[in-house]
Amino acid sequence: MPDVIQILIVLAALGSGLMAGTFFAFSVFVMSALARLPPAHGIAAMQSINITVLNPVFLGVFMGTAAVSAVLAIDALMSDAGSTSIMVIAGAAVYVIGCVLVTMLGNVPLNTQLAAAVPETGEAQRLWSHYLSRWTLWNHVRTLACLAATACFIGALMK
Repeated sequence: MPDVIQILIVLAALGSGLMAGTFFAFSVFVMSALARLPPAHGIAAMQSINITVLNPVFLGVFMGTAAVSAVLAIDALMSDAGSTSIMVIAGAAVYVIGCVLVTMLGNVPLNTQLAAAVPETGEAQRLWSHYLSRWTLWNHVRTLACLAATACFIGALMK
């Protein structure tokens, strides 16, 4: 395995692990804490989180890991590295589908709905109840996918 590929696998493992940890925190305690607040306060807090998360560091890790994963998958498809290639392709697929695609199709539409809500209204409070359960469900999927991708990339390094 070329040195540059090993470095990219390490970067993919680190990026996947960072994302798993971020999503894990939301699944385990952030969303529960927001749910304990009065709905208008929880909505306002999540609206603020959804704005501040769009920063170069988070997006760099989130999208950078997807880009590195894509490069690794292409390399693995073109190489004959056997089980290492399989682990890399699996890690890349799980990250891109379970993290990026789930975010874009599951979490982002819910965030867009919440962004348009006026926190103090009854309609927003009904939306909040739905948002908490659906967003958290998709977040659990992202957490597990990122953790699985991390394991695959680590497994590729161990071959």
